[in-house]
Amino acid sequence: MRVNISGLTKSFETIDGRTDALQGLSFAVEPGEFYTLLGPSGCGKSTTLRCIAGLERPDAGEVVIGDQVVASPVVFIPPNERPIGMVFQSYAIWPHMTVFNNVAFPLKQQKVPKRDREHLVMEALSLVQMEKLAHRPAPYLSGGQQQRVALARALVSKPQVLLLDEPLSNLDAKLREELRIEIKELLKRLSITALYVTHDQAEALAMSDRVAVMLNGRILQEASPKELYLKPNARFVAQFIGQVNFFEGTILEQGRNGLGVVKTPQGDWRCPIPASMASGAKALVTVRPESFLISKVKRTGEANVLEGKVEKSVFLGECIDCQIRVGEQAVRTKLPPTSDLSQGDRVYLEFDPRACILLDVST
Repeated sequence: MRVNISGLTKSFETIDGRTDALQGLSFAVEPGEFYTLLGPSGCGKSTTLRCIAGLERPDAGEVVIGDQVVASPVVFIPPNERPIGMVFQSYAIWPHMTVFNNVAFPLKQQKVPKRDREHLVMEALSLVQMEKLAHRPAPYLSGGQQQRVALARALVSKPQVLLLDEPLSNLDAKLREELRIEIKELLKRLSITALYVTHDQAEALAMSDRVAVMLNGRILQEASPKELYLKPNARFVAQFIGQVNFFEGTILEQGRNGLGVVKTPQGDWRCPIPASMASGAKALVTVRPESFLISKVKRTGEANVLEGKVEKSVFLGECIDCQIRVGEQAVRTKLPPTSDLSQGDRVYLEFDPRACILLDVST
């Protein structure tokens, strides 16, 4: 089922005055799509979800689920009458109930006959691999098991849209990785439209069909995870989606085949230059840490080259997070775990011109 948000506005009264949580927000989630709102705390992503769920009433704008307007200046459908399920950051599992009764609770509220309830509850529990624990008291569940129960409870009424508000943030790192894969595969199998809220960029990249990066109640960029990572449209987006290095520069010439020349304090580099950026324009050259090839010997070829000295390194298992001093700038890089570079080594950093992302400073 399609979800369409148009011109959503919401403000709150605070001690410091009035805060604009959402400022004319508009986007659409297609049927069966996994769509993620990504951003820092206070950017408005949870407020957006609560407006869609009916837990907040927007000041202006419209929320449409399927063909039904559920919120507008003249319409407000209560949460229990919207075709949605919701999973919260806090699992909200009732401790005095068993797993079965927690999942059955929404069906009781909907006055579903007892005979049908049992079948629906066990079906939902089997989806999250919890059917064998149906009669276990809720206090005897681990964090991961509680989150599975919360997910089953949201799915038991067979909602057409599932809203998830940072559901994995209270779990340990290993369990988060496992559950995000399971949740994505489950929702795809059920063809449920999902709207997911998180501040974790790794979660957003791993789970989503599309991601919207939010800041100050607005969407800065909306794209597939791959496009968002490789082609950010703003400095905030680039640095929020993974690690990144910024180099200030000026465009010297547009060049041919999309590759021009950018003058930076570290040298003149060949980079892809957008047609919208003219010679003489100030630019920000963006290079991801994994784009650098590092060696102690300078090579020849078409690559851009920096010379520097290893300043710091941290072993992370899958890679070595390395900081290299290039003139007055510290450059973040990633080395293979087998690298033998040591602090103080002189090195050359090479990177393909097409690994550069050029951002217009004026925007």
